[in-house]
Amino acid sequence: MPISLTKGQRVSLEKDTGKSYDKIVMGLGWDARVQPKKGFLSFLTGGGESEIDLDASVGLFDNRGNMVDQVWFRQLRSVDGSVEHTGDNLSGQGAGDDEQIIVALNRVPPQVQSLVFVVSSYSNDTFDSIDNAFCRMVDASNGQEILRYQLTTQGPHTAMIMMTLYRRETGWSVRAVGETAQGRTLGDLTERMRQYL
Repeated sequence: MPISLTKGQRVSLEKDTGKSYDKIVMGLGWDARVQPKKGFLSFLTGGGESEIDLDASVGLFDNRGNMVDQVWFRQLRSVDGSVEHTGDNLSGQGAGDDEQIIVALNRVPPQVQSLVFVVSSYSNDTFDSIDNAFCRMVDASNGQEILRYQLTTQGPHTAMIMMTLYRRETGWSVRAVGETAQGRTLGDLTERMRQYL
């Protein structure tokens, strides 16, 4: 049974799930909010669903708060190859994850202490235009969902700090962040991300 996270909640992957993970998939999904069409013939054509291009990204930080690597739509793989983005979804249409970032936990370099996952709108659409946004963590070995965090915050922001995956002596833990931000790319959000290390 996957863990349903609430804002600010922390979970130890091994202690709270009873399992050790070598590789996980961080999935992001969203839908464009259906806007009612206006005009005389609108009853024939139905609602006006638009396309929203959100981008999932992750920054890899050391214990001093320095970003040592990054993965996003312009750099789909970390330098060491332990983190990989599966590709950019330009619309949010379709069921399931719209974008995924795969993390080989057993290969993340020792100097990387935290991975901060963010989502941003490159087209500058605000979260007022988005429904059903979520992020979830899946066991890459069997496709089983480990945890899910529903991103319910809507508003005039263009980005969210979703989740932090951080290393401790006892293993990897997760913190559901869910804080709003302004920015189109990972670079716009770096300072904001440091607040959640």
